[in-house]
Amino acid sequence: MRWTHARSPAKVELLAEETHGHPLHAPGEKASHSMKNRSHLGAAIVLASLLLTSVGRAQEPAGTGAPSPTAAAPQDAAAQPATAPAASPDPPAALATPAITGPLFALPPASFDAGPFGKIAVNGILDGLGMWTGNYVAGDDSHQAALSNGQVFIQKADGWFQFYLQAGAYNIAALGAPFLATDKTMTRLYGSVPVAFAKLQPGKNSPFKNTSLLIGELPTLIGAEYTFTFENMNIHRGLLWNQENAVNRGIQVNQVMGKFTASLSWNDGFYSNRYTWMTGSLTYTKGPHSVAFVGGGNYGQTAFQTYATPVQNNSRIYNLIYTYSKGRWILQPYFQYTNVPTNQKIGIVKGASTTGGAILASYTFKHGFSLPVRWEYISSSGSATDEAVNLLYGPGSAATSITVTPTFQRGGFFVRGDLAYVHASDITPGDAFSRNGMNQNQPRAMAEFGFMFGNNVVERKQ
Repeated sequence: MRWTHARSPAKVELLAEETHGHPLHAPGEKASHSMKNRSHLGAAIVLASLLLTSVGRAQEPAGTGAPSPTAAAPQDAAAQPATAPAASPDPPAALATPAITGPLFALPPASFDAGPFGKIAVNGILDGLGMWTGNYVAGDDSHQAALSNGQVFIQKADGWFQFYLQAGAYNIAALGAPFLATDKTMTRLYGSVPVAFAKLQPGKNSPFKNTSLLIGELPTLIGAEYTFTFENMNIHRGLLWNQENAVNRGIQVNQVMGKFTASLSWNDGFYSNRYTWMTGSLTYTKGPHSVAFVGGGNYGQTAFQTYATPVQNNSRIYNLIYTYSKGRWILQPYFQYTNVPTNQKIGIVKGASTTGGAILASYTFKHGFSLPVRWEYISSSGSATDEAVNLLYGPGSAATSITVTPTFQRGGFFVRGDLAYVHASDITPGDAFSRNGMNQNQPRAMAEFGFMFGNNVVERKQ
């Protein structure tokens, strides 16, 4: 692979069909993927049609500007346990899942009575993207367009038994990595139901009221950025994100202890279906401030690799994340260290590590406008002469990125654009940008626009 680093936007290397002759995935990927591609694409088209139909019934948006944003640390709402939510105000509040850092904001859900399941909440999103890439690699293209999200979120968010189901189409664009079509993203990553879990939440009178248990396909605890475009300040995932996993299959226990929240997960790491990973997080929150320490790793290394399971499945990952969220401001600097150890039995002749940091910030102006910015730097150890594993743009390489994302949202409608630039240094010839892999710079411009759905698709009672 050109970028062994890109976690198969598992947080993954979103590689193009051909990248200087390197395979995209492990040998033996079954031909049935083509049939899955068609079925996933068909499902996405049906979902998109349903969502578009609902637009015609939409009433006035719930508001004209974003509420005060709330940022999450660590990675996802599934990692932020809480007691059963209080009764919804009138109008109802947006739910915490899927987690959205801001400045985009979710709408309150549409809800209906599901008999023995109680009240079920439903949200959705439909949006598309267009992208221009300079110095694109072989197998990629300078211009791309795709369905960015055509997803529906169904959940039961109260009572001792809860669940969350996220289904539909998605595209995960990552800086410094080639573009992958939406149907191929779904097939090679997490399918048409990327996140689905059951949650056991004891009642407020239980001695375990501050404990919850999640089982299923869970958002990772690792990292500061979420997986799907609408959840983050920027459309593209960043360079640090490319070293992390994104969706785990496993079990997670959450515990609230005053101002502290702890989570522990036993899972399959980079979607390997091999349950040899342990991850954990500890977060302290006081007012608008939070500090999180997150760590995890594979205690049973394996040579197994697919597009969704790169060499980083054998890694250990650590994060230190600070978040400030108040009024119009979101500020989130974080540090990350990863290590893939030497293990000649599985083909890692010489291990390597990455060290990186990022600063994410967003300011919301009046009338629905906001301006998020992200800066990143990441470096890797090793050299080509000692046959170290390639985690970036060749062993021992480094990279810097800057992304600016002007954003506008009014009610359920939003539009935003990424202006991004990546500079790689100390590259291995052939492992960087342009069709010969020799260019150290890659500019990008992307636009994303669409609709979020919730109680805005419910007809107003007369």
